[in-house]
Amino acid sequence: MRERDRHYLFVCSQNKLRSPTAEQIFAGHPGIETLSAGTNHDAETPLDDEMLRWADTIFVMERTHRSKIQQRFRSALGGTRIVCLDIPDDYEFMDADLIALLQARMARFLPIRS
Repeated sequence: MRERDRHYLFVCSQNKLRSPTAEQIFAGHPGIETLSAGTNHDAETPLDDEMLRWADTIFVMERTHRSKIQQRFRSALGGTRIVCLDIPDDYEFMDADLIALLQARMARFLPIRS
């Protein structure tokens, strides 16, 4: 029986540039399912309790995102791991440099392709 795919949630502020880029580039990777959201109330897809409960691992772009999640969603987090990728808000959606940076920072978290 096949193990269930890992659920990876990518989070930035507005869910317009960094986290949707991450969601899109890793969506086709075997062994994981991806979602993205933003911490701001006016984000394209605002983060909510249901997304946090869905996630096996949460990847935030900056430390401030981790702090906001820990403060605002403490009850929904449980023991879910939050990993900070330290990616500044300096990139456009699907920017080649952003993709390269995401791939480098995520390499150790991706299941090995068989």
